[in-house]
Amino acid sequence: MKVTSANAGLVSAALYTSGSLIAAATFAAAAGLAGEDAVAVLGGAFWVFILSMIILMSTVTPWLTGRRIAEDHSNH
Repeated sequence: MKVTSANAGLVSAALYTSGSLIAAATFAAAAGLAGEDAVAVLGGAFWVFILSMIILMSTVTPWLTGRRIAEDHSNH
């Protein structure tokens, strides 16, 4: 999918949300395999999801927007 100024927000949202879900699922799987109880697994997974969203939202969106701008200028 080509990133344009019209869809840069949607593409970045899909990227950082899926990255956060993967991080939360990885945490939940590791905590579950370690034998933690369900409240700890779900609470920790939720915390990892929220922190990952904060971190990835502030890094993926500018990176993707900057990449799109650089590609627009390289074509001229």
